[in-house]
Amino acid sequence: MSNQKRTALALASGLASAVVLLAAPAAHATVVDVNYQCKTPIGDKAAVSPIDIKSVRSGGGYKLTMSFQKGVSSSPVELGKGAMNPSAVIKVGGADPGQVQVSGPANSAAIPANSPIKINDLSGTYTPKKSGKVDFTAGVLTIKALGTTTTCTPSNNPGPSLSLDVTASGGGATTPDTNTSLPRTGPLDSAVALGTLGGTVLLTGAAGVLWLTRRGQRATG
Repeated sequence: MSNQKRTALALASGLASAVVLLAAPAAHATVVDVNYQCKTPIGDKAAVSPIDIKSVRSGGGYKLTMSFQKGVSSSPVELGKGAMNPSAVIKVGGADPGQVQVSGPANSAAIPANSPIKINDLSGTYTPKKSGKVDFTAGVLTIKALGTTTTCTPSNNPGPSLSLDVTASGGGATTPDTNTSLPRTGPLDSAVALGTLGGTVLLTGAAGVLWLTRRGQRATG
């Protein structure tokens, strides 16, 4: 194999590898301690729970799951199976500000009196109206049980539990990134778009090899 052929193949391989690295989803998740101040039927209570928020692409939106690693609030009486129903708000900041309502199943087992109430995972669907980078932060938690409502509000101004590059369904407005010439897209769209670019690079590399091969044949002919 000639040096020209080796050089063309090396360039095509190197560019394709760079495209694979760039195609990684642009997301960052972290567990954040949230200090909840709760207004209960028997007075004020406080509890700190680490909060984790994860996302999975689902159709034109993203399924969000909010997890509580510690219990919050408590009840002076036992809560029987299915007596407690939780829901919460996830605040959305960045390119597409707003909020997402999330909810979860009722308690699957009885909760003893005066013990921390463990919240099951809460989930909901976020459908972005604009494309760009957004942050998801724990908001107000609501617990309904035995005909009463307890409202728990974060008091420590917690930071985002998840940052994500999203793509609006149907091609919404985009948020330009001044640090790069590539458009900012969501995780799966990034992989598809950059994967296509990778195929183009490989095809260009192959065409270059054919051109060099034919040129070499003409030169020796």
